[in-house]
Amino acid sequence: MLFAQSGHVSTVKYFLDHGGDLVKGDNKGQTVLHHAMCIGCCNVTEFLLSKGLPVDIDRGHGTPLYMAALNEQDKTVKILLDYHANPNIIINGANSLLMSALVYRSLKCMKLLIKAGADVDCKGSIATPLVLATMLGGYTNYIKLLLKAGVDPNIPDDLGRLPVELAAICDYMEEVEMLFPVTSPIPNVPNWSIEGVISHAKIEEKKSIEQRHLERRKSLFKSHADKAFKQKDYKMATKWSKVAIEHTESVTLYANRSLCKLLMDDGEGALSDALMCRMLRPDWAKACYRQGAAHMLLKEYKQACDALLDAQNLDPGNAKIEGELR
Repeated sequence: MLFAQSGHVSTVKYFLDHGGDLVKGDNKGQTVLHHAMCIGCCNVTEFLLSKGLPVDIDRGHGTPLYMAALNEQDKTVKILLDYHANPNIIINGANSLLMSALVYRSLKCMKLLIKAGADVDCKGSIATPLVLATMLGGYTNYIKLLLKAGVDPNIPDDLGRLPVELAAICDYMEEVEMLFPVTSPIPNVPNWSIEGVISHAKIEEKKSIEQRHLERRKSLFKSHADKAFKQKDYKMATKWSKVAIEHTESVTLYANRSLCKLLMDDGEGALSDALMCRMLRPDWAKACYRQGAAHMLLKEYKQACDALLDAQNLDPGNAKIEGELR
């Protein structure tokens, strides 16, 4: 299937002329069209679609449009939309295409999806793009785009907090100032002003939330992180893990996020999460193993060896650990 990434229509045509199956997926569920999306092969994309290949073909790992949005390929996104690809498909009952473009900070892809009729509130998704953008922070321009496109600023997260409250809790003042004028007055905020919203949000944040509810939220966000990981969408998995960790710290979440960052070649991030694992659970071999892997990526071989020896002492006979030490 990788020949689709060559960018040469003649190669794809040769494959087709010799009985190649354009709709068959590989072991990862990706068709020829999906592979063309990975690096934005416009000419190959045009050729495949001109042959009648279904534009929304999905073999269990998302449509070509989803793949193009993940890879920030705005030119192929436009081609797919010109062929009437559906911009409102929800992946795994959690992520919309617009949400994926948001997480990967592709403003161009977001604009194209919105122009094609993408639901800016992403009904059916785990959260609205506006909620996610205000929770994560650093998405000011994306919030501006969503507001301009008519996103509803009065849709709360699953704890009932509006985007303006989430921005206030995190001290994202520019976002608060953008969201306040378009947010309907909150009944239990006596002083309806920017200062009043900030004060209210800070007070509410300090109130205890039933532990059972927190655990339910953590479990929900973790499940979406796991789904994203299985799709090899490590950046999305990292984002969902971050939200889950913010609700309740978990050594497993830190370990999983460390692995995601490792696979994204983020050695510093992988090491930071691995060290959190060791701090929370010093006697866990996997925490030491994650630390060793992060040091290896950073080419800190002595520290890697020390961490792996710690892992071996905690889990003698583990073939994976012993293999790394050889």
